[in-house]
Amino acid sequence: MSIFLTLAYLFFIGSVFGWILELLYRNLSKPSKKWINPGFCTGPYVPLYGFGLCILYLLASLEQYSIIRNPFWNKTAVIVMMAVCMTLIEYIAGIACLKIMKVRLWDYSRLWGNIQGIICPIFSLAWAVLGVVYDFLIHPYILDALQWLSQNLAFSFFIGMFFGIFLIDVAHSAHIVVKLKQFAEENKVVVTYENIKCHIRNTRVQRAQKYHFFRPFKTEHSLFDHLKEMYDVRENQRKHRK
Repeated sequence: MSIFLTLAYLFFIGSVFGWILELLYRNLSKPSKKWINPGFCTGPYVPLYGFGLCILYLLASLEQYSIIRNPFWNKTAVIVMMAVCMTLIEYIAGIACLKIMKVRLWDYSRLWGNIQGIICPIFSLAWAVLGVVYDFLIHPYILDALQWLSQNLAFSFFIGMFFGIFLIDVAHSAHIVVKLKQFAEENKVVVTYENIKCHIRNTRVQRAQKYHFFRPFKTEHSLFDHLKEMYDVRENQRKHRK
């Protein structure tokens, strides 16, 4: 099987399972909050994890070349590279959205040792643990799955459909982010993606209106109106604290 098709499969698997992981983490770690569709896209996938799984696969494949003669230190070096690369991917994605689009996709500002609220030691450690889990428990099965896929190439049609839907979704989500950027630049603020989703959900629940889990920005009011309302509430709360 070509490396392109292999990475396409891995991107699909990583994006979908990453979405499930994010959904459980973001909502179960904050049980007082309502369930929010995580990530940049509308559909059930998080591209960051798709790219991450591709990187983990490529790095785990380096073990066979025995970069370091000692097997223990060779495996340790690979896992460290996994943590570093995942942290780097997270930082690049986060800083690009923050500096270019004025949108914060996640916020680690309250965690120790964070850098611009985008990366922090505790999540770099989490990436290292994920690398260990992948290398020992998942990678061998990934290889078996790829072997199965190489013998059932008809499944590639499904992957093609996924990428078609995914690209349309990215274009749609980018259009929303452009609107968020416009508001952020006009009001000299940074918009946190999850916060505006939570605000819209809470508003619709309070008004006994239907909330669209996979289309959180679908409301009778414009996105600008929701953003203005959210920041007006925060400004009033800030004034009262003074």
